[in-house]
Amino acid sequence: MLIVNKKFYLRPVLAATAAALAIGLAGCKGKNNDAQHSGMERPTPEVAALTVQSQTVPVTLEYTGQIAGVRDVEVRGRVTGILLRRNYTEGAPVKAGQSLFTIDPAPYQAALARAEADLGSAEARKAQAERDAARLKPLIEAHAIAQKDYDDAVSAVQIAAADVKSYQARVTDAKLNLTYTRVDAPISGIASRNLVTEGTLVSGPDVLLTTVTQMDPIYASFGISDNERLRLDADANSGRLVLPKDGKFDVAVKLADGSMYPKQGKMNFNDIRISTATGTSDARAELPNPHGFLRPGQFVRVELSGAKRVNAILVPQRAVLEGPQGKFVYVATADNKAESRPVEVGEWTNESWVINKGLQAGDRVIVDGVLKIGPGAPVKVSNLSAQSTTAPAPAGKH
Repeated sequence: MLIVNKKFYLRPVLAATAAALAIGLAGCKGKNNDAQHSGMERPTPEVAALTVQSQTVPVTLEYTGQIAGVRDVEVRGRVTGILLRRNYTEGAPVKAGQSLFTIDPAPYQAALARAEADLGSAEARKAQAERDAARLKPLIEAHAIAQKDYDDAVSAVQIAAADVKSYQARVTDAKLNLTYTRVDAPISGIASRNLVTEGTLVSGPDVLLTTVTQMDPIYASFGISDNERLRLDADANSGRLVLPKDGKFDVAVKLADGSMYPKQGKMNFNDIRISTATGTSDARAELPNPHGFLRPGQFVRVELSGAKRVNAILVPQRAVLEGPQGKFVYVATADNKAESRPVEVGEWTNESWVINKGLQAGDRVIVDGVLKIGPGAPVKVSNLSAQSTTAPAPAGKH
């Protein structure tokens, strides 16, 4: 009978199992060591930070505007009559006093002749009355006639003199009406198109003939919203914003194609009233326009300069992020960790935001590498210069 020793048989099996377990444990341990080793060697994110400083920066305010003539005058006839001629070229410059239209003068020439004839008759009657009174004067002194006769003669002279003045006024009126048949340009400027053709019966001031617009200088009109005005006033009262004296902003105009009009002007009017329809107050600037390049009705962007923001902190726009609670930046702390800092931004100038609240001079704001970090993450900081983050010329917008 074959007897099997169970203890001897199980010994190799147990040895193989133990070896397999040892290999497995060694493999797991090796993986854990590799993971720990790789975690210890993960590099600290490199970021670029800008140490912000308070500074004085120019502020440019920008609004939508429309060009308007300094004077835009309606040309109307003063008398009724047939329009005989147009005496100007439509769309061309005209001088003040230049004849634009001629209304048929014949009826007014006849009226003047009648008035002058009536005046001549009145003057003759006055002369006759004066002679009669002169003849009666020595008789009344000699008591040769009744006092009433002399008084009647003197009254006749006075009545005749009043008649002469009345007819003189009629002659003057007739001369004026005759003059008004020549419709002159009231100002120098550019005459618009003819609104009434020759041969039309025009009924005096009721009919608009054309318009004349003064083009040099010219106005740029725009509106400032009530919210904007309140914000500017608050900044000025707090000392954060210094406005130009008497509100005389320097004004530049940007045209529809993005180019700048070469000449600049001054803001010369700011209405105190707020429009109930638009919620804005009217403002106006005056600009030179010697060649008539700017046209009435033209839409432009009006840029106001001359204001300065003092103790301003500028941060490149790419450093300002948007989160659920609003805008924020990452600041590198003294121990080189990223700290999330909520900020309140104002206008922007060039490629930077003006920070109203949330930062102080000396803070290191992380500009580049913000996508590689989170709040509290360790960072390796390299410094940026202010010149590398901003352009040289300010261009704040609203």
